[in-house]
Amino acid sequence: MIYHSVPALYWDSTYGIAMSLMERHPELYPDNVGLEELLSLIEKLPGFVDEPELANERLLLDVLATWLEEFHNV
Repeated sequence: MIYHSVPALYWDSTYGIAMSLMERHPELYPDNVGLEELLSLIEKLPGFVDEPELANERLLLDVLATWLEEFHNV
C-alpha cells in the first residue's frame, strides 16, 4: 500500500495553505470567506501543524490574497 504524506503547513507556508484550501474547498470563493472562517478552515487542513494562536490579521490576509490570486489563475 502506498501512502502519500501530507506536507507540514505552518503560518509562513502561505502558498501551500492557499493551494490546500483550493484543493479541499473548490466550492468556496475566497472573496466570500471572512477571517474567522478562514482561520477555522486553515486549522482543519491536513498537515497544518502550527499554533492557531499565532494567527493574526496580516497572516490571514496574506493567505486570503494568495488564495484569491491562485483562484483567478485556474
